[in-house]
Parts: sequence; structure tokens; C-alpha cells
Amino acid sequence: MSSTVSSRRSFLQLAGTGLALSGIGLGPATASPALPARAAGAGPVLLNFNESPYGPSAAAQAAARDIVADSGRYLFALAGELRDAFAQQEGLAADRVRLFPGSSEPLNRAAVVWTSPTAGLVVADPTFESLGDLAAARGATVEKVPLRADGAHDVRAMVDAATRVNAGLLYLCNPNNPTGSITPADDIAWLLANKPAQTRLLVDEAYLQFSAQRSVIAQVMQRDDVIVLRTFSKLYGMAGLRLGVAAAHPDRLRELASLGDNPLPVTALAAGLASLREPGLVEQRREQNTRVRQATVQWLEKRGFRCLPTEANCFMVDVQRDGAAFTKAMAERGVVIGRSWPIWPQVVRVSVGTEAEMAAFREAFAAAVASNG
Repeated sequence: MSSTVSSRRSFLQLAGTGLALSGIGLGPATASPALPARAAGAGPVLLNFNESPYGPSAAAQAAARDIVADSGRYLFALAGELRDAFAQQEGLAADRVRLFPGSSEPLNRAAVVWTSPTAGLVVADPTFESLGDLAAARGATVEKVPLRADGAHDVRAMVDAATRVNAGLLYLCNPNNPTGSITPADDIAWLLANKPAQTRLLVDEAYLQFSAQRSVIAQVMQRDDVIVLRTFSKLYGMAGLRLGVAAAHPDRLRELASLGDNPLPVTALAAGLASLREPGLVEQRREQNTRVRQATVQWLEKRGFRCLPTEANCFMVDVQRDGAAFTKAMAERGVVIGRSWPIWPQVVRVSVGTEAEMAAFREAFAAAVASNG
């Protein structure tokens, strides 16, 4: 049996168990608390999955609606048009870009292709867990390196860990999820210059557009050991439409594609293309998110609740009590926030919503604190 067929079979078997879907929050580790009964027409404020409260832009919604009439065809050329538009915006050759249904898909493929019982994985702690969960299920050693006090990845400790576990892959989420914290470009440059030669670096930039930090995506034109992921789920508000991008050397993209392919929904492609072409959209949504996030963080810190530095559409706050119990107390008040991580059991993640949603968050937070929730 060829290694490609074996890898594909392993991937499909794991997908069947639900492990390949961990990136969308399924399973006990990421389950939301039970929601309280609500009046008809009302609903909880959802600040738990880092979704955009604004949804796709008006232009993206119109593009998705307009293409439905033609969705009886695969419209393969549309994917090429979107790929080329993204590549042009980022200054990349088109053969360095591949589209996927969100970024969880290439993350899961990376675990299958580049980790194994003899090729480990190095990740930060805490960070997005999908890749580590699937790598561990395949028998890979997953080395978790605590973030620095400023929230940045400890790149020197990660390089040491990569050497120790013969890492096939090193994962760096920037801004990081769940913290929203930044790893400076100089630190990433040091990591690239000092990591083991056999270790590929996967940089997940799902939240980069919320930040003023520069991307490392240009590295894929210079190196064959860097993979950069982007998604339309966050700033562009397309979490439910499922569209993402992997940028890498053509050899790395072929390895990701070796597990099979599937045409993308034309509605997602049309909405993604409209989003890329909408002038000022990124800047407008970045400013909107930053303003609402900073106002909420200032409110919390004024009341003595420390928040980690963040440049994403989420933040982590030390609630000074059991995080799981506090999340439950918030849900009982109609505001569903994220969870805590084992390394920080009293620190919970909160997604940034609209001004009205964050006002509801502040009200529920004050009530939960007063009740010692």
C-alpha cells in the first residue's frame, strides 16, 4: 500500500471520529455551557467562538445571493479568479496559493502530512488546539511551550523543543488564539533562522487583519519550509460560508492536496472575491473591532480584572475564580463567553461583539461578579 493511500485512509478514519472537526469547537473540551431558556424572539449574546457579529459585508452577501441561480454548475474558473486575486494582493505567485473550506481543513491536513510517531509537533500553550489534538491522535509527540509573560510565543524554547522531539511541524498562531497576543516579526525571523532544518513552520494568520502587525506571507516566495494560513471566517464575517487560504511552496501545497480535493461552494467563492475587492473594508472593520475591544478591556481593568495584551477580535480576562463556573454564570445571564484553558484555569476568552453586545457583556459580568459566580 502506498504511503499516500495509507495517509488518506488514516485521515478519513480520524475524520469519522470527529477529531478532524475539533477546530470548529466540537467535543467536550470546547462545548458551550447549557443555555438558559429565553423568551420567544430573544437569544443569548454569543461571544464564544470569535465570530464576526457583523457577518459578510453587503457586497459579499449580494455576490453570494446573485450566484445561487448559477450554482447548478461547479464554476471551477471562479476558484481560479479568487486565487489569483488573493495572490496579487499579497504579492505572491498563483502557484503559491491554494483555497480550502476555512483554515481548519489545512490545519488538519498538516497534522496528517507532517506529524507522526517519529515526527513531533511543537505548539504554544495556550493556543488553538485542533492541530495538536489530531497530531496526538496519530501518535505524534506534542510539545507544549508556555507563552511568554507578554503573550508572545517563546520562540527560543520552541526551537529547543523542536530539536528534542524531532519536530516535523512547528505551529505559530499570530495573533494567537485564544489570547489575541502578538509574536513580533523579529522573533519569527529568529525562529526561521534557528529552527531545525526538517521542521516546517506553519503560521496561522486567521486574526492578522485585526492587527497592525505585518504578515510573514512573503516568506513563501523565498522558502519551502513555511506555510501561512488565512481565513475569511473572522474579519470578513464568513465563518459559516467556510473559505480559507494556504500559501506555501508548490511542493508543500501538493502535499496538503495529496489527501484529496473537493470543489468549494460557489457562494463562498463569490462572497470571498467581493470581500477582497471591497475598498476600505479591512481598515473599517479593524478600527471598529479595536475601538469596541479597547473600551471593554479598559472597563474590566478599571475594576481590577487583568486582561492580556491583544490585537485580535478576542481577549482573555482573569476572572479571579474558577473559569468554568464563571462562564456558566455568564450563560445563565444570557451572555455566552468562551472557556478557560488548563494552563490558566481562572482566565477566560471573550469574543468581541458589537457595542450593544459588549454592553450586555458588562452588565452580565458585573452581575456574575456580584453573585460570586
